[in-house]
Amino acid sequence: MVITSWEWSTPDKYLHDLISSDRRNPTVNAYGPLFGSPEYATDDMPILDPKANKVSYFKLPVKDLNMPESLGPPLHGTAAMKPLAASAYWGEEKIWDSRANNHNSMFDKKGRLWLAASVRGIDNPDFCKKGSEHASAKVFPLERSGRQAAMLDRKTMKYVFVNTCFGTHHPQFGYDADDTLWFSGSGPVAGWVNTRILDETSDEQKAQGWAPFVLDTNGNGKLDDYTDPGQPTDGSKDARITGGSGPYAVMPHPKDGSIWYTVGVFAGQAGFMRFDPQTKLSEFYAVPKPGIGIRGGDIDGNGVAWGSESSGHLVSFDRSLCKGPLNGPTATGNHCPEGWKFHKYPGPGFEGFEDRSVEASYYTWVDQHNTVGLGENIPISTANLNDGFVALKNGKMILMRIPYPMGFYAKGLDGRIDDPNAGWKGRGLWSTSGDRTPWLMEGGKGSRPRAVHIQIRPDPLAN
Repeated sequence: MVITSWEWSTPDKYLHDLISSDRRNPTVNAYGPLFGSPEYATDDMPILDPKANKVSYFKLPVKDLNMPESLGPPLHGTAAMKPLAASAYWGEEKIWDSRANNHNSMFDKKGRLWLAASVRGIDNPDFCKKGSEHASAKVFPLERSGRQAAMLDRKTMKYVFVNTCFGTHHPQFGYDADDTLWFSGSGPVAGWVNTRILDETSDEQKAQGWAPFVLDTNGNGKLDDYTDPGQPTDGSKDARITGGSGPYAVMPHPKDGSIWYTVGVFAGQAGFMRFDPQTKLSEFYAVPKPGIGIRGGDIDGNGVAWGSESSGHLVSFDRSLCKGPLNGPTATGNHCPEGWKFHKYPGPGFEGFEDRSVEASYYTWVDQHNTVGLGENIPISTANLNDGFVALKNGKMILMRIPYPMGFYAKGLDGRIDDPNAGWKGRGLWSTSGDRTPWLMEGGKGSRPRAVHIQIRPDPLAN
């Protein structure tokens, strides 16, 4: 294994994530710059040129110059507008000042960068709300969104605001002809932007849509009137659900067009949610025991969903293994235990729970295209208590540890193929130390966020 790292940003800032390529087409942006997502820390987005070993910055703009900083409730409980107490490292200094609040980004097939980023304050424009003629607002009006979207054309560095009514978090492109961009962090709805329509019309209202999550509990295969969460069930109606705290990870299915999410991460019952863009119906599958929660997740090329499980497992769910009906009055979450598998992460368990691991993985990403060198459809998780990453291949866990600095903590990852004919040297895994407090890593105050590139030799002597 070959590890290359770069320092970027300043010591009082952090990076939530970075992006290297289009997850559907990992040769996009080959040998090109990587873009960091500084989240609450700053509006100066770092851009790493790995060939020239240089870092530059792009100031993320906002549409509303008078909007407040994207800090504090209701946006975030701990990213406070003012420090709650003096820091042992920074005293009374206020070190974060973001408005754009870029959480994650994604490349499209043209090499453009799409960002989950704020463009204005939290209150939605009128076209999102009750009384609007927007088709989605007629069904489910939305009053607020904490983060919206934007697009950066790398060739011209033109920045385009996309004022979404729904919130945004992790963007992922679908596999449809419209290059639909799907988002997590959308609250009680599935939210999307049709980028083809946006490109053709520049009409952000026409290009976006959203729909509530509704279970087909009356079993007739179509969307009907529904009861709301907390209301008594009605056998003649469907049932709307919220997914607990809402979608956290979003996973477009590469074959059937459905959209999958991890839900219940911060509140409610944890599991996977499936949304059908054609019928606007959803399905929910709750994590069974020994599972107790879920966080980041992804989907493989066969439609199997994978996630970082709170019991110290990498968990998988295969809908094709379900034996019972997938809709109707009993299909409310616990109707497919046979679809789940648990794979123990490396590391010891707590006393009395030796069959689990103390590993607390933050996110899971599936390498569909062998960008890393371990094969296709290999799930790779952040191994946050093992200072690195862990992959599952042929039933065995492969640990990829970042030896320096100690305390490496990734929040996301992706892979890129720079040269498909260059063997292991032409591909690799990209990530960053995503902890909000890089000064708590080995090295202390002055430690900077790091981008890392991991390449897998087929054997120790390969060159």
